[in-house]
Amino acid sequence: MSMQQRATIDALLRQPRPAGNGSVAEIRAGFRALMAQMNVPTEIRTRTTTLGDRPAVLVEPVDAARAGTILYFHGGGFVFGSPETAMPLTANLVTRTGFRAYSVDYRLAPEYPFPAAINDALSAYRALLDRGEHPSTIAFAGDSAGGGLTVTTCLTARDAGLPMPAAIVAFSPGLDMTRTGESMDTKAGIDPLFTRASLEHTGAMYLDGQDPHQPLLSPATLADLNGFPPMLLQAGANDLILDDATRLATRARAAGVDVILDIAADLPHVYQSFTGVLDEADEALDRAAHFLGQRVRSGDLGR
Repeated sequence: MSMQQRATIDALLRQPRPAGNGSVAEIRAGFRALMAQMNVPTEIRTRTTTLGDRPAVLVEPVDAARAGTILYFHGGGFVFGSPETAMPLTANLVTRTGFRAYSVDYRLAPEYPFPAAINDALSAYRALLDRGEHPSTIAFAGDSAGGGLTVTTCLTARDAGLPMPAAIVAFSPGLDMTRTGESMDTKAGIDPLFTRASLEHTGAMYLDGQDPHQPLLSPATLADLNGFPPMLLQAGANDLILDDATRLATRARAAGVDVILDIAADLPHVYQSFTGVLDEADEALDRAAHFLGQRVRSGDLGR
């Protein structure tokens, strides 16, 4: 790791912004401005489409796509973010794997609190299956809250009698609305982006009075992961919600699920966004692409 690279990113993330404490409009605008600074590969083409009940952005490599589909869920605490803000991650997965990706524009709180985002994610997955795509050619991927959706969408799909996708990739997943992980305290001040107060501010919008002690809100401690597909969980060691990933990995192993827990030292939440700026970001996405390439089955690309 280049210490200068890490210091540059740490300073960027510590710049004053309403990172969870301002109004909804301020939070959304601040996040858009932050993510607009990230690098997006140019070797892609995109178009707006519909998947299930929601708009989505289809991201494809410029050259012919390999057989396989990534269903991507963006981050943003269920309150902010969009397929556009997640494009640095979605596009990098597409260019590295050769697969196409659908990035779902799921509904956000406070206008649409829990479980709207999960329902939209499940609807998108069902739409892929209904059009004839085999689950072994589909992988779920997401960052932060969207990383949490990779897990909760599997839970709801399993409960609905749907088959599991081929794999899960989650970058710094948010998996515990009870906020009981030790890292919530041990990483306080070390995390350049989050505070407990900022997470609780946006979390309350999504919860809308619901008890967080339920599997779809806190799968890191409460979910039954039996029958889950192989998963890759990547997180930075400086992340306030680091223990969301570590505890889910423990539950996955106990349930007999193949799981890789990939923690990068001295790095923040969703550090994978900083491609071209942080060596570890490019390396992490290379590992994620390799994992997906191993797990997603080859075959005819359904249209």
